[in-house]
Amino acid sequence: MTGKVLFPSGPALALLFGYREENLRQLEVSLGVRVIAHGNEVNVKGPKAAVGTALRVLDRLRSATAPVTPETIRALAGGRGHVAPVARPGSPADLSIRTPRQIIQPRGEHQAEYVRAIRACDVVFGVGPAGTGKTYLAVGCALQAYAAQTADRIILVRPVVEAGERLGFLPGDVQEKVNPYMRPLYDALSDMLEPVTLRRLLQQETIEIAPLAYMRGRTLNKAFIILDEAQNTTTEQMKMFLTRLGVGSRVVVTGDVTQIDLPKDLPSGLVHAVDLLEKVEGLSIVRFTPADVVRHELVQRILTAYEGDGGARYAGTGGHAKPRPRG
Repeated sequence: MTGKVLFPSGPALALLFGYREENLRQLEVSLGVRVIAHGNEVNVKGPKAAVGTALRVLDRLRSATAPVTPETIRALAGGRGHVAPVARPGSPADLSIRTPRQIIQPRGEHQAEYVRAIRACDVVFGVGPAGTGKTYLAVGCALQAYAAQTADRIILVRPVVEAGERLGFLPGDVQEKVNPYMRPLYDALSDMLEPVTLRRLLQQETIEIAPLAYMRGRTLNKAFIILDEAQNTTTEQMKMFLTRLGVGSRVVVTGDVTQIDLPKDLPSGLVHAVDLLEKVEGLSIVRFTPADVVRHELVQRILTAYEGDGGARYAGTGGHAKPRPRG
């Protein structure tokens, strides 16, 4: 017997089918059927009873919004479990970040507040130590927004500033010269997208990774824009960047104000913006602390030691601001 199920077209298919279609492969293993996906059409072949069960499982997946994993498929195929219905925006059940290669769950109060802020506000600042997930969560939210078709493209931006070193002349064209500075953004994307998908989205400029200087003069509509390492922007650069915001776009600015690599006579645009924009409507500032570090536990101890030694340049990294929704 054969049967088929049509899914809504769009990039969200990759999230439903799983990394390398692992959810479809699990359905095959669980029910002894053959599952073949062609675009948004899924065909099932096998014994009549098994095909009927597979079609019912696939039909339930069409409305799934909560994370779908091979374990979910196995439970559904066995007549157990369920797929969550549409969650209310901002509810605890809605905080999972689904990307093609993994499902990311906020860890801790500040990460949860950060994800809520990104979903509620047009401009969000994530300020705090390295290792607290500021960039990683923002990239995940950007991919999810693209999959949900609320953003047509993703633009990842960094200032090109050397971290206390003088690298001198770098060979290659402009892109090759700036790529080393953009490596952390590529690393996050590689965790969440298959290599083939990542290359395609970069070639199509659906995902654009660019130095901050390339933003001047642009107006960015229906885009998800992330400015990483924002502590190394000048005041003028930060103003220029924030005013690129176009219709239907969202901006996330991340930075660690204890690791500023600007010349000592240049004030940080991130420090200035956080002080200046604290009460601006539609904007949220979420502050992380060393307690939020999710890297090796020793990183948290190192950061605490540096803070105790008076190394922090910016007072007020604790606590977090409640997001102020748009409008």
